[in-house]
Amino acid sequence: VRASSFIVIGFLVLMLGYIFKQGYSALSWEFLSAMPRDEMTAGGIFPAILGTFYLMIGATVISVPVGVITAVYLTEYASNPRIVKIIRLGINNLAGVPSVVFGLFGLGLFVVYFNLGVSILAGSLTLGILNLPVIIRSTEEALLTVPQRFRVASRSLGATRWQTIREVVLPNALPGILTGVILGLERAAGETAPILFTVAAFYLPRLPNSPMDQTMSLPYHLYVISTQVPGMPIDVQYGTALVLLVLVLGMNVAAAITRSRFRRKRQW
Repeated sequence: VRASSFIVIGFLVLMLGYIFKQGYSALSWEFLSAMPRDEMTAGGIFPAILGTFYLMIGATVISVPVGVITAVYLTEYASNPRIVKIIRLGINNLAGVPSVVFGLFGLGLFVVYFNLGVSILAGSLTLGILNLPVIIRSTEEALLTVPQRFRVASRSLGATRWQTIREVVLPNALPGILTGVILGLERAAGETAPILFTVAAFYLPRLPNSPMDQTMSLPYHLYVISTQVPGMPIDVQYGTALVLLVLVLGMNVAAAITRSRFRRKRQW
């Protein structure tokens, strides 16, 4: 087991080290803050970074309320085991759907049927649905870690079920919920297939002004400059990959710090 752990860590260090070695020379303030130019071979990747943040925020706004409410229903309200089993089966199946299928679904439903066009809103809705299983399962686990005696004590003092959930259960489950939210953000930041059909643009001369505009995104930008732009400098490709990795790993660190900080405050 120890050897397997070191092998996994070794692959991670090897991958990160190789990408850093190939891409660190491209990193500069201009690379992070400028618009691309000269057919994407010069300038920076600021529109792609900004577009990734837009999609992450949009997906979170859509998926977190629905995911948390669903998890609360499954753990605190649902009394029919058959209904719970059916819902959880649907969630598990949703988690197993390939991301490209989500992209086609978003194209057919949001872009075409609801006439949202290829836009940030359509991409955020697609990524929000993609993130739902992660949010629901992590929130369920977080709610189940809250001791049952907390609920019993609250109800015995005259609180309603909703007051107990709002004032006792959710605050104590907050570290796990935040961890799930951050994991969902990571997935939204790294997906290419769903945004390929619903929002991503190869190159835009200006930044998006509304949720109905297209936007660039780091995963799609990396795919394009690596496969469809002849003569693209190798350090620019790996520099873009390094920025995306730092973004995702930074979220992992934020999740770990948040979880650790809340756990230290627990009295149980």
